[in-house]
Amino acid sequence: MSLSTETTYLEKSIIYIRDLSNCPPSYLNDPGRKEFFEIVWLKNEEPLHALQASEFDAKGDWIYLIPPYRVHQLNKAGKNGVLISFKRSVLEGEEKEFLLDLFKIFNVQGEFSCLRLNQETATELSNIYKLIEDEYQKTDNTFIITKALLKVFLLKLIQVKEHEFTSHDVQQKRVYEFLMLLESNYQQVRNTDFYAGKIGISSKRLNQILKEKLNKTGMQIIHDRIILEAKRKIIHSEHTLKEIAYELGFSDRPYFSRFFKKQTQQTPEEFQKQARNHIESKFNTLV
Repeated sequence: MSLSTETTYLEKSIIYIRDLSNCPPSYLNDPGRKEFFEIVWLKNEEPLHALQASEFDAKGDWIYLIPPYRVHQLNKAGKNGVLISFKRSVLEGEEKEFLLDLFKIFNVQGEFSCLRLNQETATELSNIYKLIEDEYQKTDNTFIITKALLKVFLLKLIQVKEHEFTSHDVQQKRVYEFLMLLESNYQQVRNTDFYAGKIGISSKRLNQILKEKLNKTGMQIIHDRIILEAKRKIIHSEHTLKEIAYELGFSDRPYFSRFFKKQTQQTPEEFQKQARNHIESKFNTLV
């Protein structure tokens, strides 16, 4: 059976490619969608996220890298572009360094990552994408070839992201280093001193840099990351709120509930109900 067959359910597929204007209910409604990495490539479009004032020329090519088990969906309805989805199992057998680089670009701040493409990069990626699409559409396609072409596409995205960060000033690089350290340690270490020490600067200096670049202190960013993980678990796991609290390192359920409400202005129960209502009312959209 072709990977591109419309009737193929996501649990039987590991790569899924579509034009954004042609994503059928079989993809949008499938609960297995949450297990997929999604690459959303907007072409000659406005971005889906708020821009800084310096990004005055907003229309262009934007690539959104969205990890599995996302909390917030980006509204892609009616946009011009393409979607590439793939399961983590596609990456089985890949070298560790590649996987670490890939996970970093998909999850640099815990939710999604975005790349602005210049014309040269967009052309290079378009050429690779065309090869992927051509192979994917064949009735007798070879998964090995599709997977190899997808890896080339991903390696190019990693290169683009690395260039973006290495071209930034030294303080922006420190922000990136902090975010990478946070991804690996936030469930065990929740004080700014630890991260500042790893980077080689004082906690006060780290907070100054984070306030300048992200308008938040280190502790605020750590708390945001914990809340994001709590929301993911509430939405996508079958665990009770008590179990989730313990998984996230809270000594008891009431402490977790107080922390959650302080950060979000709603209790975990209220968020859980809101999330369920949202899924029921808006699941059949590219949102």
